[in-house]
Amino acid sequence: MRIGPAKKARFTETELATAWQVASLLLGYPDEELLGRRPLLRRAVGSLPAPAAEPLTRVLDHLDATPPQDLAAEYVATFDHRRRCCLYLTYYAYGDTRKRGMALLRFKQAYAAAGLDLDATELPDHLAVVLEFAATGDLAQGRRLLVEHRAGLELLRLSLTEAGSPWTAVLEAVSATLPPLTGRNEEAVARLIAEGPPEEEVGLAPYGTASGPVFLPDPVLEARS
Repeated sequence: MRIGPAKKARFTETELATAWQVASLLLGYPDEELLGRRPLLRRAVGSLPAPAAEPLTRVLDHLDATPPQDLAAEYVATFDHRRRCCLYLTYYAYGDTRKRGMALLRFKQAYAAAGLDLDATELPDHLAVVLEFAATGDLAQGRRLLVEHRAGLELLRLSLTEAGSPWTAVLEAVSATLPPLTGRNEEAVARLIAEGPPEEEVGLAPYGTASGPVFLPDPVLEARS
């Protein structure tokens, strides 16, 4: 599998915020509310450079062409039943170990510093939450969190690609907004592919098998002029 999408482009801060907000929404469960936002999302995507606009448009086209019940089934099969498609970023670096708690705290502290309170039912490292924070809370700190978990994002992209998931394109768009993978990150991705995240707790299912359900936030896209 190829590591890292080929296309890169320069993004203004407004374009970054727009791309991350759209990506955050498209990682949400495809319910009536999300589907009803498609015209607004298309207008937002139209303002973006091609490396983000093209993949996000493919996702929107898929939402248009697929019956809602099939979208729901695809979504559940992808994100609820594939641990390699986990949307929680700290899982890739720390797995189900005690160190993950400290990593989650860093996300919470970043949100608190920006004056944001996260719903207690949501974990702060969920990719949709991080993208929403980066888009509407603190762009610099949100970008830092994404870059720090670059290897996990890349493994998620590769896993979605391998699964033939239409949501691969969302990760392609997010990757296009971030710096290219470095040698160190490429090594981390290769290690994750070979070994998976660390495990510590007794009784966990092996990496790559089914996991419990993942509940997603539903951030709100603000209309942009």
